[in-house]
Amino acid sequence: MSIAIFASGSGTNFESIVNQSRKDNWPQSVSLLLTDREGAKVLDRADRLDVPHYLVSPKSFPNKEAYESAILEVLEEKKIEWIILAGYMRLIGPTLLHRFKGRIVNIHPSLLPAFVGKNAIEQAFAYPVKVSGVTVHFVDEGMDTGPIIAQVPVAIEENDTLMTYTKKIQAVEHSLYPEVIKQLVTGRI
Repeated sequence: MSIAIFASGSGTNFESIVNQSRKDNWPQSVSLLLTDREGAKVLDRADRLDVPHYLVSPKSFPNKEAYESAILEVLEEKKIEWIILAGYMRLIGPTLLHRFKGRIVNIHPSLLPAFVGKNAIEQAFAYPVKVSGVTVHFVDEGMDTGPIIAQVPVAIEENDTLMTYTKKIQAVEHSLYPEVIKQLVTGRI
């Protein structure tokens, strides 16, 4: 079995997952990065880490079903068993959800169900709340609504700025996400 990571941005979670999987010698390898954005910085990380990658641009397809069908072909060719979303900025549709039911995982920078969607860190910081955090969850048809696997609270301190709080959230993501994925792919969760 192998793992595909979907990412649209800089790829810090992608890198932390790949590094941890190699350090711990996971039985399932991260064998593919899939991105939807040309020039995404995650592609540079994939090259540096020697992880094969595919760019599948949604603009090249007439609709979401055709786009996801093209992705599905790549995943089936590579014998992918798990999809890990790491800053992938698209909702997963029925084509992938049906084929990978219970095997698509996402990380979100809040304590769900609070602050769903984009800019969750900014939402929590502006609200303001005293505690937000990080959630790892299975993906379903909704936006950040799938069953929760793990959550870690992260306090917003009085002296935090948006930048310092973002760094605190990312530090938790980089340790929590690889550990949860390891537990999932080895059957412990």
